[in-house]
Amino acid sequence: MKLGFIPPLEKSRITSGDWVAQLVEILESCGVESVWGVEHVIVAEDYEPLYPYSDDGHMPGSPTGNIVMPDPLEWLSFAAALSSRLRLGTSVVVASEHSAAILAKRVATLDALSGGRLMLGVGIGWQKEEYAAIGVPYRDRGRRLDECIEAMRALWAEGPSTYKGKYVQFERVHCDVKPAQAGGVPILIGGSTDHAARRAGRLGNGWYPYVISPEDMAERIKTLRATAQEHGRNPDEIELTLWPGSYDFSRTFDLDFVKSYADQGVSRLIVSAMEGQVAELDDVRRLVESYQEKVIAKL
Repeated sequence: MKLGFIPPLEKSRITSGDWVAQLVEILESCGVESVWGVEHVIVAEDYEPLYPYSDDGHMPGSPTGNIVMPDPLEWLSFAAALSSRLRLGTSVVVASEHSAAILAKRVATLDALSGGRLMLGVGIGWQKEEYAAIGVPYRDRGRRLDECIEAMRALWAEGPSTYKGKYVQFERVHCDVKPAQAGGVPILIGGSTDHAARRAGRLGNGWYPYVISPEDMAERIKTLRATAQEHGRNPDEIELTLWPGSYDFSRTFDLDFVKSYADQGVSRLIVSAMEGQVAELDDVRRLVESYQEKVIAKL
């Protein structure tokens, strides 16, 4: 079982180069497989409460508080330069807000420079105000994401590349930086809905649900597998990544709870500084080592 880590999203830490360097050293020395960066380009002060993972429609933290989300690709580039083995994941890029061509170039560059260590988690987001600030329509964002994924893969292949969608079009162009990974950067589909599971079955190299019960995950996996087979894909090749604590922060070290996910074919578990009440670097080491001993080693 592989272990990924989401670092503390605090201004005094996540944007401190010295702190990040020490964090990366700890994660590599503890045998953590991957580190994950989170994206919201902006967070509105008074957003419409559409956050799908809480009862009140608000995400944890406050836009005026101490939680910050630096650009994940820029942050992961810094982490890549400080590490040699640590894989790099996005949790997740709201790709439907991005230009497919620009995102493809940035992702390919980071993958090339890191020696093929990037995993691109993508999703559609939920914040209307974020889309408005970027200048992208909120409507039909699912189709925008599909086209972004398909267009990026076209650009990562040998050119000249052509893609003709409703929102993304180009003809006989070259993206002159290619990912180091054969076949392009693996794309993990974020989201816990039936739509997300179907998208993972059609287009994903992996699926990365968030705030999902073991029972709901089992149903979504059925959807994912059926969709993959409908599209001539092998569902066993779609990797499952999960952050169990996102569903219940109090059960991070509940082995039976985590096992109920792992037994469904999950190959990568994520643990977050948020659920471990991490304040200092020593806390990071204690959290990771404890999780490996009490959970990972017993699965």
